[in-house]
Amino acid sequence: MSAQRLRVLTAITRLELGGAQRVVLHTAATLDRRDFDVGLAWGPGDVLDDEARAIEELTTFEINDLVRRVAPVRDLRALTALRRAIREFRPHVVHTHSSKAGVLGRLAARLEHVPVVIHTVHGFGFTPLQSTVKRAIFFRAEKIAAGWTDHFVAVSQQNLDRGVELGLWRAEQASVIRAGIDLDHFRRGGDGAATRRELIIPDDIPIVTQIGNFKPQKAPLDFIRAAARVAEKLTDIRFVMVGDGPLRQRAEALAAELGIVDRVVFSGWWHDVPDLLAATTVSVLSSRHEGLPCSVVESLAAGVPVVATAVDGTPEVIRPGVNGELVAPGDPVSLGDAILGILTDEDRRRAMSGSAADGLDDFDRDRMVRQLEDLYKCQ
Repeated sequence: MSAQRLRVLTAITRLELGGAQRVVLHTAATLDRRDFDVGLAWGPGDVLDDEARAIEELTTFEINDLVRRVAPVRDLRALTALRRAIREFRPHVVHTHSSKAGVLGRLAARLEHVPVVIHTVHGFGFTPLQSTVKRAIFFRAEKIAAGWTDHFVAVSQQNLDRGVELGLWRAEQASVIRAGIDLDHFRRGGDGAATRRELIIPDDIPIVTQIGNFKPQKAPLDFIRAAARVAEKLTDIRFVMVGDGPLRQRAEALAAELGIVDRVVFSGWWHDVPDLLAATTVSVLSSRHEGLPCSVVESLAAGVPVVATAVDGTPEVIRPGVNGELVAPGDPVSLGDAILGILTDEDRRRAMSGSAADGLDDFDRDRMVRQLEDLYKCQ
């Protein structure tokens, strides 16, 4: 294979705004075209579709039936379309991301005899929030798909170790490659003043920000409850919730019920995140489970202290008392107290801000792509 370009076909379920999706798009755009022909298959209908279509020298396959929910008829059609894409593109490597594309993409690759199959774990598809039966079914699907996989990539050491513990892969069959971001972009900072003007928040009022979709995984209601606890102690405070999703209306209703609706801004998705973080005093993530969240790394790179739940890979980047604080998931009281502890101690907050961006070089997105290129070449 060294005498020809390797053909790499990546598959992901949806291109919504999220860390995994950004990883896939940046990789598809920047894999060295001297060494690689690149294809991308995904289920269209989300906000990043146009970015995918605009990538130069990228062969695209929009699989209309590739949807997140379990839908047997559509899943069978999606599998057929993925097999058709593989026959057309003739990849040496199929690299899958996310649960549905991970299972269907790996099955299609096996049925079409693709030489190398790689899967990236951005957190597991079987989660603590699922019923026992559903979690068992999803785990069984992942276990079967693992048998069709030559190599696994984990975005956190915790996920890699957990996969070994669960018998999904052997340690030598997996690598940690961090989900990369544009570190320089976040380290340079953004226009916080412009963001405050847009949000109509005065310069002297602290802003506590959570970035993430309004899904059970991110526990947005825990953030609202923590915000209410902070607001009991601090009158001049604003909370900004960036994102959207099925729990947004419930979050808005809870903010009204707890009497803080006038201090919570539901901004929807925010495309210029460095500007937002430049206005942020403390960044928060209330997730119940994660792989290793890009929003935490972005906040730290921007010099913003982070309060987050100690789940999965998050403790690999947050150093309690140094660049942020960790609390148990599902405990909004402790989450609120940790936020208060940073907001009410200016010297501590400044020290955390000064240390926040240290030790993040593994998260450079171009380094991530070079690691993936090496992985593809050595398979």
